Amino acid sequence: MNENQNEIDKDAIRAEVERLRLEHHDLETAIGALLAVGAADRLQIQRLKKRKLLLRDRIAYLEDQLTPDIIA
Repeated sequence: MNENQNEIDKDAIRAEVERLRLEHHDLETAIGALLAVGAADRLQIQRLKKRKLLLRDRIAYLEDQLTPDIIA
């Protein structure tokens, strides 16, 4: 793979990470709002929290793709 294509791929990964971070933040806000209201559906909150965790894992995976491997 040439260097130009590699940089395009990294830019795409960075854009995806930013989109996922925004979604993660939005979920955090939504969960907080539902908990503050107090009349929230526990199952809905559970699903939102699970989605938030999946996003966190995906963000970590993509960030690992951007970090060059260091040979010890």
